[in-house]
Amino acid sequence: MFESLSGKIEKAFKTLKGQGRISEINVAETVKEIRKALIDADVNFKIAKQFTDTVKEKALGQNVLTSVSPGQLMVKIVNDELVELLGGKTEEINFSGNPTVILMAGLQGSGKTTHTAKLASFIQKKGKSVMMAACDVYRPAAIEQLKVLGQQIDVPVYFEEGNNNPVKIAENALKAARDANARVLIVDTAGRLSIDEQMMLEIGNIKKALNPQEILFVVDAMTGQDAVNTAKAFNDVLDFTGVILTKLDGDTRGGAALSIKSVVNKPIKFMGMGEKMEAIDTFHPDRMAQRILGMGDIVSLVERAQEVFNEEEAEKIQKKLLKDQFTFEDFYTQIQQIKKMGNLKDLMGMIPGIGKAVKDIDISDDAFKGIEAIINSMTPAERQTPDIINGNRRKRIANGSGTDIQQVNQLLKQFEEMRKMMKSIGKLQGAGRSLKGMPFMR
Repeated sequence: MFESLSGKIEKAFKTLKGQGRISEINVAETVKEIRKALIDADVNFKIAKQFTDTVKEKALGQNVLTSVSPGQLMVKIVNDELVELLGGKTEEINFSGNPTVILMAGLQGSGKTTHTAKLASFIQKKGKSVMMAACDVYRPAAIEQLKVLGQQIDVPVYFEEGNNNPVKIAENALKAARDANARVLIVDTAGRLSIDEQMMLEIGNIKKALNPQEILFVVDAMTGQDAVNTAKAFNDVLDFTGVILTKLDGDTRGGAALSIKSVVNKPIKFMGMGEKMEAIDTFHPDRMAQRILGMGDIVSLVERAQEVFNEEEAEKIQKKLLKDQFTFEDFYTQIQQIKKMGNLKDLMGMIPGIGKAVKDIDISDDAFKGIEAIINSMTPAERQTPDIINGNRRKRIANGSGTDIQQVNQLLKQFEEMRKMMKSIGKLQGAGRSLKGMPFMR
């Protein structure tokens, strides 16, 4: 996400490296490179110019402290302006209404139906009961798709076979949600391959019938400035409340994300970053700005870990590691939890300094497949006590997992080295506790 833009902005800052002070000349060179980077990322020219003019004005108006280099100051100014460009502050869902009605809008292919389910799953995890309504009566299998997704996340779906009136279906879905005491109703509507009058009229009528608290425009980030133009057309008709930006894990230049707030003056509320139901997150302008500038996003990484990892389980695992009781069963459980956190490359990009290092490396979500296959080919006894895995057992495990003996040996060796390292840490911690009992350590 934004790798190309990040690299070009970082290159622009190099103009100020080694400079003792900010001058009109070096600022102009840096700003010129930043503007070029933004335009290359498909940001609207007027927005790019306005952004860099503001950066230049603020930079030239600053007195650089002796403890702060011109480069550091420019990074801060650009970061602050990026945060403003992306919306300024995090916007939450308006949960007023009984139930809260969220109307989903967008073109066909933007990921609207999938993100209806993703949003339902996201809200359900917050402890709110959710119902989804299938009001796309035109796209083949759209209703069936939402039903299947509903089963996956255990969220009920309201649909009507044989009824081709989406406004009536939406009205009936609202009644059903009230009867079921659902806290939130998310309505999936029809998309088209392009904007047309009938589509806009229909979704406008659904809006009138439901009076929703939220209207979320779902847009594919990979469509660049077309996404911004489409957003404007929808906003003119619907006056939507926010945007869900999808496919941010793809090869996107970032222009849509950076331009959309300025053009329609509506916040980006969520971002989608993968196929899994968990691959949706609240959009934080400050965190996104930091990621664009290569600073990582540790806060989001920690939040994802907290959602996935049970504190009590984590403590048990830690104790097992330190006592050298960690087994392949525990290792397998940890892998499943890491996978739930989202796209691996995206997770690594949240670690400061790592994003740049892995930007050209293809990190597949299938990276754990070989390890999982090897562990699944072990017997329960072998998983609990890896020391019993001799040559014959290794051969059987390799055959059963579709790998070779070298790969099995490598995993066993790495697992053993990890256990030894954690055992050593446990001994050091134990020694520390013993020393604390001594008079001079109190």
